Amino acid sequence: MNSKILLVEDDQNFGDVLKSYLEMHDYEVTLASDGVQGMEKYQQNEYDLCIFDVMMPKKDGFTLAKEIRDKDIEMPIIFLTAKTMKEDVLKGFKIGADDYISKPFNSEELLFRIQAILKRKNNKIENKDEIREYQIGKFNFNYPLRILTFGQDTTEEEHDKLSPKEAQLLRMFATHKNDILPRSEALTKIWGEDNYFTARSMDVFVTKLRKYLKRDENIEIVNIHGNGFQLLIKEEVAR
Repeated sequence: MNSKILLVEDDQNFGDVLKSYLEMHDYEVTLASDGVQGMEKYQQNEYDLCIFDVMMPKKDGFTLAKEIRDKDIEMPIIFLTAKTMKEDVLKGFKIGADDYISKPFNSEELLFRIQAILKRKNNKIENKDEIREYQIGKFNFNYPLRILTFGQDTTEEEHDKLSPKEAQLLRMFATHKNDILPRSEALTKIWGEDNYFTARSMDVFVTKLRKYLKRDENIEIVNIHGNGFQLLIKEEVAR
């Protein structure tokens, strides 16, 4: 199956040429002309990689990348830009870019970079933890489907559909069950950086998870001051 690429470029001529070039090399490419249209295309389909111009009308590439990172932290993103200032390059990588290529560039070089990124992505998927479901007290958590189910009797089961970040955070808690989950580890892996603003965002998501889990009185997410959090299953600790 051909890899699917979302290309967002406001220069129509350049976008058409690049789209045709990538399609010649067996990629399936969707072209959008600005950041708003790019987000619409992203929501309508599934992609293996995104290529964004930085300077675009309506919504720039950095803003678009941030919005997509909120939905899928694993999505590979390459920035294309005429700007070569160090600050802009750093900003791109801080957002979570996998690569940053300045115009004009060699098309073959871009092709090699795409191939390298997709290879890393596929290797990561193959090596990823095979655990798909977690037992958390009286809850069953299906990570791929992001479904948290409470209760064993099918007549009493209650289901919650978690957001992508809620699911990622709960999975990290489940893998660190009854142990400390360092705040910095969660922030780096889920939010991409550890700073005041991402820490406040994580606190909000921890509060949301506590609301989901409060139906089991034996479960508690404890603050470990100066370190992180601990998902405590009281029945298991007491054994």
